[in-house]
Amino acid sequence: MNHISEQLLKIVSDWKGTFHGAYNIREDGQCAGRQSTEHIQIDSKKDRPGLDIRIAPGTKGETVSIPACVTHGDVNDLVYNDFYVGEGADVVIVAGCGVHTENGEPARHNGIHRFFMGKNSHALYLEKHIGTGKGNGLRTIDPVTEAFLEEGAVLEMDTSQIGGVDHTVRTTKGTLGKDAKLVIHERILTEKEQVAKTQFEVNLNGENCGANLISRSVAKDHSHQEYQSRIVGNTRCNGHSECDAILVGEGTVNAAPELSANNPDAALIHEAAIGKIAGEQILKLRTLGLTEKEAEEKIVAGFMK
Repeated sequence: MNHISEQLLKIVSDWKGTFHGAYNIREDGQCAGRQSTEHIQIDSKKDRPGLDIRIAPGTKGETVSIPACVTHGDVNDLVYNDFYVGEGADVVIVAGCGVHTENGEPARHNGIHRFFMGKNSHALYLEKHIGTGKGNGLRTIDPVTEAFLEEGAVLEMDTSQIGGVDHTVRTTKGTLGKDAKLVIHERILTEKEQVAKTQFEVNLNGENCGANLISRSVAKDHSHQEYQSRIVGNTRCNGHSECDAILVGEGTVNAAPELSANNPDAALIHEAAIGKIAGEQILKLRTLGLTEKEAEEKIVAGFMK
């Protein structure tokens, strides 16, 4: 891993300790390092760019990391990664992604991830996106995630995009079986003229399954965000969608949660709140010696945790 770019190391700096397990490192569309373990096998796809990651049934306490990085402009990286999580497995999956450009050429990464969760399996999926570089080329990240959860499976997704990405469309779809659970915590910060769109769609097909979708976002300067969620309850189930957004400067946010109940025992709830930072919050922090800008930064940092 000696030739990994500084940008990639920055993206995965929070997860350096995970590389003792299974990993695949992708740099500018090529494999820059790979390691499988006894219970987690990583193989290249034969028909298109991407990976098949197979996690053996009963695997416990292991981590698989698949960071990807575009280190310069004029790169359009597209990758298809499929995760097969065996019955009863309990693992952590880390997927950091970053795009970097120092010139006027665009840099784009599009990761299409599918999760096939076996019966009673559990996975914690950590995903961080970032854009870096002084170039004026468009930095774009368009992740697509599809999750198929069998009986009793649980998928927890913790995703964040904090700065530097000029345009993103984040699409997540889930199909849940009996007693399955999908939990998503999303955090997005946009600034300048950046645009971010979130699209959630979850089909609750199995009895007693449930989904909890939580989005926290901050739109600064003249940036724009859109939040769309659709939860479809086809049986006795529970679904919850929550979007909280803070506007700073001239930032704008559109929130459009949608619920469809096709069964009388489907319990579905949505919440959406958009607004600016309250003046009394700023005033309280200023009495402690902070400037208005410092107070604002503290409030935003706490909100995004």
